[in-house]
Amino acid sequence: MRKNTLKILCLLFSLTALAQQQKTKKEFTTKGKKVTVYTTAEDLNLRLSTTDNLTFSESKQPLETETSVFVEPSKKFQTFMGIGGAITDASAEIFAKLSKEKQTEFLNAYYDKQKGIGYSLLRTTIQSSDFSSGSYSYIEEGDKDLKTFSIDHDRQFRIPLIKQAIKTAGGKLTTYVAPWSPNAFMKSNKNVLKGGKLLPEYYQTWADFYAKFIKAYEKEGIPIWGTSTQNEPMAVQTWESCIYSAEDERDFIKNFLGPTLKREKLGNVKIIAWDHNRDLMNYRANVIYSDPEASKYVWGMGFHWYENWSGGASMFDNVAKVNEAYPNKKLLFTEGCVEKFDAKKYQFWANGERYGISMINDFNNGTAGWTDWNILLDQNGGPNHVGNFCFAPIHADTTTGNLIYTPSYYYIGHFSKFIRLNAVRVNTAVSRSALLSTSFLNADGTMATIVMNQSEKELIYNLIIGAEKTVVRIPAHAIQTLVY
Repeated sequence: MRKNTLKILCLLFSLTALAQQQKTKKEFTTKGKKVTVYTTAEDLNLRLSTTDNLTFSESKQPLETETSVFVEPSKKFQTFMGIGGAITDASAEIFAKLSKEKQTEFLNAYYDKQKGIGYSLLRTTIQSSDFSSGSYSYIEEGDKDLKTFSIDHDRQFRIPLIKQAIKTAGGKLTTYVAPWSPNAFMKSNKNVLKGGKLLPEYYQTWADFYAKFIKAYEKEGIPIWGTSTQNEPMAVQTWESCIYSAEDERDFIKNFLGPTLKREKLGNVKIIAWDHNRDLMNYRANVIYSDPEASKYVWGMGFHWYENWSGGASMFDNVAKVNEAYPNKKLLFTEGCVEKFDAKKYQFWANGERYGISMINDFNNGTAGWTDWNILLDQNGGPNHVGNFCFAPIHADTTTGNLIYTPSYYYIGHFSKFIRLNAVRVNTAVSRSALLSTSFLNADGTMATIVMNQSEKELIYNLIIGAEKTVVRIPAHAIQTLVY
């Protein structure tokens, strides 16, 4: 008996020692590492360009007159789940008009990790949205039993593009979906447009609809990772929209959507609550997460960036407050785009900077993934069947067949190309407000630190990690990724 006890103790000691060795081995160090700097800048011909190869040297207390970025690798936070964009009907319809050569260029630009910016997330719609050539449904109007359900509409443009995107990305894209509106007969206003509410007698019919859609897409070879309850549930729009109060969404998830997905053996499909702007996300989180029966079905909260419609600033702190209050729930940026399309502003630099500011703040506030809106639109900012024309990171001029890359594409790329799946965010801070920064430690041991200069002048800053530093030059209105 004593021998067995001794053997067990020895084994436990060995395992503990091995675990400690592995932990020590995995601790991040700058010793012997080079820093590769990639830069995109407004007034220079730099677009994700390699601009420097630097080394680390000894660091001491920085002066107040110096500008510094501080990275503390031992302080770790959320795990990164990816960056991507939405494949809407509009994007798929425009893609189909491109030449084969331009289609390949486009797919590589987004989804190839070496040739492009390595997108790993994908959002798409359940039925039509404003970014469709017209409203449509997967069932005949009035079919409460869903006997006529078919996704044939999506097989023409959207499903082929999704399949090509997945293939270009190496066989996997984390794909999630969202509905814009139930059918007219299920709603209080008898219209898929202009808000209205889902009638209680159709709660179960609508929950069954999600399950049918998810199974139909999975049958096409497109695994669905998650679904939100409703896109923008507090906005009465001229396009497809449906209103849910926080209490409505809580009860729909608790009594219908959650149990239905579980019953249909789709319990692994994540449910994303809210899927609307940062302004009201705290109330929605409080209502849904305080109900254990609803909360158990919810993976986390999705949010958008359009709260500035009221004339105010972006409410980044609300994301941090939800993360602080509910640390066991995830956060996912599910939609953002630059509104009010104007072809004269294809290269308007502030559009790209809006992405950089949002992404850095959202990640620093606990967001796990970040999803842009349409991956592709035409020279009119559409198609959009209600005239809600917007910008995309890439536009296609269907009259010339050319692709137009906007600053937003490159700003997103400074994150998506260098932060890999399952990276972990680490503590990062700046000493001057002209700079913004975030850092992620990749699973292969490399660090990606993104630094953005919002000012009108070139800056020199210290990148300080522990007792070592390197000195970096960043142009005015530029973004950099430092890989080391």
